Amino acid sequence: MKLVFATHNSNKLKEIQQLLPAFIELVSLDTIGCTDEIPETANTLEGNAKIKADFVTKNYQLPCFADDTGLLVNSLNGEPGVYSARYAGEQNDSQANISKLLNNLENKEDRTAHFKTVIALNIKGETHIFEGKVNGEITISQKGQHGFGYDPIFKPNGYVETFAELPLSVKNSISHRGQAVQKLIAYLNNINVTE
Repeated sequence: MKLVFATHNSNKLKEIQQLLPAFIELVSLDTIGCTDEIPETANTLEGNAKIKADFVTKNYQLPCFADDTGLLVNSLNGEPGVYSARYAGEQNDSQANISKLLNNLENKEDRTAHFKTVIALNIKGETHIFEGKVNGEITISQKGQHGFGYDPIFKPNGYVETFAELPLSVKNSISHRGQAVQKLIAYLNNINVTE
């Protein structure tokens, strides 16, 4: 089954390709010739995921899923949240986002936060929503070379390493995206069995 992941982010594509069962051929927006930057205009993660999935379904008539992820910091009233990718501006610059977040947390004692991923799957005329969440805290400084986005400053509960220090296999097993994708996979496996 060909399934579109509504992303241009090769890191996210690679992360999810490792998790999907063999009967699914995962392709990106680039693969199907979609060069559009789909506007994320909703004020919730679920809303943005649905906008992206609906865009592909409407314009390419292919089964598709899209995700939206936010980092929510408790002492910043849930910032950056739905604006995580563009926290420091429209240029979507991870380093600038990290710098802004660390700056905003400079005098805060409470550094607890959580990542949340929402996946919207459009298949067979229906939309299905899957969520994942991981709790942790924001570190004082950046550590690690793996991952992307806020990974170098997010330390999940129960670990001394940041997401950027953990091997991808470990990160996938505990991460917000990993949890949401496992729910997606369970659903897709069920479809495959029942057909």
